[in-house]
Amino acid sequence: MAEQLRVVKRRIGSVQSTQKITRAMELISSSRIIKAQQRVDAARPYAESMRRLLVSVAQNAGNLDHPLLAEREDVSTVGHIVVSSDRGLAGAYNSNVLRTTERDIADHGKEARLFLTGKKAVSYFRFRGYDTSDSWTGISDRPSIDDARTVAQAAADAFSEGEVDQVRLTYTRFESAMRQSVVVNQVLPLPREELERDQDEDEGRRAGYEFEPAPEEILNYLLPRYLESTVYQALLEASASEHAARRRAMKAATDNAEELLEDLTREYNQARQAEITTEIMEVAGGAEALSGASSGGHETN
Repeated sequence: MAEQLRVVKRRIGSVQSTQKITRAMELISSSRIIKAQQRVDAARPYAESMRRLLVSVAQNAGNLDHPLLAEREDVSTVGHIVVSSDRGLAGAYNSNVLRTTERDIADHGKEARLFLTGKKAVSYFRFRGYDTSDSWTGISDRPSIDDARTVAQAAADAFSEGEVDQVRLTYTRFESAMRQSVVVNQVLPLPREELERDQDEDEGRRAGYEFEPAPEEILNYLLPRYLESTVYQALLEASASEHAARRRAMKAATDNAEELLEDLTREYNQARQAEITTEIMEVAGGAEALSGASSGGHETN
């Protein structure tokens, strides 16, 4: 009985220590998600303005001939930019991204080249025998525009040099603190319909612009910047989603630890009560035995 009490007590101490860690991680994620969401909200207007500017320039350009717009007749290799995290303990956040990427690779049935961000994606695909040479780690918590530029440049170079015929981007879009969804977008070649569609329903209200230098030259500069902003937005969205997912996972772990502590405390109290009852019965039995022995000795005399 004493050994059982010691085992339960050790388990209670272990669960309490774990609960302190999960609660601390929950609080840290709660504080970081606010800043991450602010960065997402601040970057979205820039991304939208960049897209509108790109559309405006494309509409005035006479020739949309650029390496990043060249569609390949025969797509044999597809590049996949995969945005994961460097740390775990975020529930199904990473597994959702990785499974979606694998499904996308299987659906296309083409040779895949991976551009991976985050240790989780690198270790996952390396274990499955993929080439993980195009990978970047240590940027998931607070990505910068330089990080996005590096990833975008690697994918753009591979596309321009014909090493891949298409590039797709898989990341987790941040919709709210309680809702995030994995999305897959084609980023290369940049969809021409995005550049050619009209932004105003009323043609007469669209302002006229004079470009210096020519629209074609401006477009050549803007297209790589547009790709960088797209990747940067994905990194920011994924960072906010990671913190939100980790907060939920750690809150669930803390709540589960609390329930387990209640069960273990109840088990400990019951075992302790049984031990005390046994001790009382032993004392009472011993006292009764002594009393019986005393009474027997008196009668003999």
